[in-house]
Amino acid sequence: MARPDGREPDRLRPVTLTRGWSSHPEGSVLVEFGATRVLCTASVTEGVPRWRRGSGLGWVTAEYAMLPRATNTRSDRESVKGRVGGRTHEISRLIGRSLRAAIDLKALGENSIVLDCDVLQADGGTRTAAITGAYVALHDAVSWLADRKALAGKPEKVMHRSVAAVSVGVVSGEPRLDLCYDEDVAAEVDMNVVCTGTGDFVEVQGTGEAGVFAREQLDALLDLGVAGCLDLAEAQRKALR
Repeated sequence: MARPDGREPDRLRPVTLTRGWSSHPEGSVLVEFGATRVLCTASVTEGVPRWRRGSGLGWVTAEYAMLPRATNTRSDRESVKGRVGGRTHEISRLIGRSLRAAIDLKALGENSIVLDCDVLQADGGTRTAAITGAYVALHDAVSWLADRKALAGKPEKVMHRSVAAVSVGVVSGEPRLDLCYDEDVAAEVDMNVVCTGTGDFVEVQGTGEAGVFAREQLDALLDLGVAGCLDLAEAQRKALR
């Protein structure tokens, strides 16, 4: 069965990483996975949360949000509702965990970096696009600290590995890479894979949406995910040159 955009099953959507998209943050990237667009900003603060003071370790955390008309119908802002939804909270935590895997918090020193990932337009894979773009924004924020000699360690030690993420799934019985929205809602198996630039796993989230799935399907999806993450790591390297 043909994919909605005509891609081969193992192909990413067109990926663009635009650095410096916003002039105020210490790092900012507009990341595009096809029609999905996420603005990732990295904000630096001297010092760390109270529970971490005196440890010599820095801190990296993330917040994720979707604009009201990021999808085909308007959703209320969570700030107006007065509470953060469970899905939003879970994705924020995923982004934070993923990016902490890329950074040596001791070499960062007692500095905090907050990554804000705001979905401007959603067409599937918003959390994986956010992780991929946030890595580049984080890299630029660390470079900003390095220029001001505010790091505890060498800059190359602070960002000691890259991290990217991609969605995979089984649609109409076929393993596919980087699902758009129409594929995501029809997937029998849905999975998000977070990998380092050398193909090691940071996190894997997988669900049988319409039943169970076999070990062979899991292996095929992991292979697709790792290959996709390696391609994304190369896109990150090109963006950072």
